[in-house]
Amino acid sequence: MSHVPDVTDGDFAREVLAADRPVLVEFTADWCPPCRQMAPVLTALAAEEGERLKVVQLDVDRNPETTQRYRVLSMPTFVVFSGGEPVRSMVGARPKRRLLEELADVL
Repeated sequence: MSHVPDVTDGDFAREVLAADRPVLVEFTADWCPPCRQMAPVLTALAAEEGERLKVVQLDVDRNPETTQRYRVLSMPTFVVFSGGEPVRSMVGARPKRRLLEELADVL
């Protein structure tokens, strides 16, 4: 697994909604090959953009409450939260370059 921290139903509000900068949440699952493919991309993104963007992952199987609240149906789903609100949602694996382009107006 990646070096991207996990969040849970229990700490989602504190770690994501109350964060002092935008947060990219990957809704992921152990059984999801595209999710595993994203691990090095997210690790690199966290290392490069950590000052401006917090990157975390949430296991959908272990955290059904948050998964259902944000109507996540496919993995991986990426949701960007800013000021406690979801501001962007993206579904499916993508290269780092494309992910950075999609995050440009949030960073």
